[in-house]
Amino acid sequence: QVQLVESGGGLVQAGESLRLSCSASGRLIGAKTMAWYRQAPGKQRELVARVTNRDIITYADFVKGRFTISRLGTQNTIYLQMNRLQPDDTGVYYCNGQWIVEPIGSYWGQGTQVTVSS
Repeated sequence: QVQLVESGGGLVQAGESLRLSCSASGRLIGAKTMAWYRQAPGKQRELVARVTNRDIITYADFVKGRFTISRLGTQNTIYLQMNRLQPDDTGVYYCNGQWIVEPIGSYWGQGTQVTVSS
C-alpha cells in the first residue's frame, strides 16, 4: 500500500511563497501521474497541477504562472513551488499519485494546510 506524505504548508501573508513537498513511502516504481489538488473552505476539491512520468505538465488556469510543479527523478517525490500567494489560494493541498504497475491504484495524502492572509 502506498502512503503519500505532504509537507510545507503554513501561514503566510499575501505575496509570499511556499514550497510543498510530497513523498511516497517505500521503494516504488515511478508513478504514471502525480498531482496536487486543493480544497478551499466551502468548495470542492480542484486540480492545481499534474505531472506525468513523461514529464507532461498540466496547470489549472488560476495558477496564472505563479506555481511550478516538479518531480524528483523516479523517486516518487513531487514539489509545488507557489509564488505570490493570495488569500484565494487558502485551502488544504493534497498530493495524489497513480500507478499502472504495482502498486496499482490511485492514492492520496492527508493534505497540508495553506493559509494566506491579506
